[in-house]
Amino acid sequence: MSLIAGSYERFIWGFKLKPLTHDPPSQSLTLTQIFSYPSHIAPITTVAAAGPAAASGSLDDTIHIYDLSSAASLGPLHHFSSSITSLSFYCPPNLSFPRNLLSAAADGTISIFDTEPFVLLKSFRSHKKCINDLAVHPSGKLALSVSRDGCLAMSNLMRGKRSFCCRLGKEATIVKFDGNGERFFMASEEKIGVHLAEDARLLFELDNQKRVLCAAPGEGGILFTGGESRSITAWDTNSGKAAYCIEDAHSTRLKGIVVLTKDGGSDDEPYLVASASSDGFIRVWDVRMAVKEKPNPLAEANTKSRLTCLAGSSLKCEYSASKRPRIGKSTPKEEDVAEEV
Repeated sequence: MSLIAGSYERFIWGFKLKPLTHDPPSQSLTLTQIFSYPSHIAPITTVAAAGPAAASGSLDDTIHIYDLSSAASLGPLHHFSSSITSLSFYCPPNLSFPRNLLSAAADGTISIFDTEPFVLLKSFRSHKKCINDLAVHPSGKLALSVSRDGCLAMSNLMRGKRSFCCRLGKEATIVKFDGNGERFFMASEEKIGVHLAEDARLLFELDNQKRVLCAAPGEGGILFTGGESRSITAWDTNSGKAAYCIEDAHSTRLKGIVVLTKDGGSDDEPYLVASASSDGFIRVWDVRMAVKEKPNPLAEANTKSRLTCLAGSSLKCEYSASKRPRIGKSTPKEEDVAEEV
């Protein structure tokens, strides 16, 4: 399992989560640093990871690509005229390598990249103002985005254009799909709306009491959130109530949450969730222990920097050289988008 984090100081951090023992009852974990360097010339705003591929976006108008299997930087993508605000990989269930990378920018545009190699397929304008967050449906056919223009937009990724837009009552900063794509979640300040994906109908609102800055869907209808409260809250989105909470998980606000064993985890494995805070700490938790009492982190790392975002990859596969991420030099025609996405 791998974690990458971005910081205000322009540094990208990469970690491997490894067991210290092979005896399951007494197993402990450690976060081993695999790389750290100033990959951007401005603060990092967003990171994404899937399989051996990772990406970071920044206020410097670029995306940098990384190969986690070799802990190498593969260079930047220069196709933008404004800051990168959100990144998301699309990885089909039958593949161990992501097929597409999607980016959202401060000028309201969404860009679609092919990942073999990383070449731009299409860019289109989805909002009038800066996009706050972007979520790709598990089918890979559509994406939702929320923006400072106070709108929710749906984009058709098969055609590479916006297909629907509606004005919200207030600006949303986070949008996420659940694991099967039947529901999506939108956060605005301290409120999280739970919506049906079929018609965007609001089922109910979750009240976090303090501003939500990060969220990650888990299994069984669980949604993990963190932010100004400094705690990790697990919401049961079927009942609309908090299932459990890790109080004071960090000393300052949380900036990222990743569910590490969401896919492929067995009953014998701990249910691992990683969190990052602006205090520079990255911590890994077995959240099953939070049902009974406040757990201690299974592993932690101190980057001594102001972290802004966190992403993780839980795929445990061996990758051939032909599947290593690489930067392309040519751009396919726009009509090829439907075949690639």
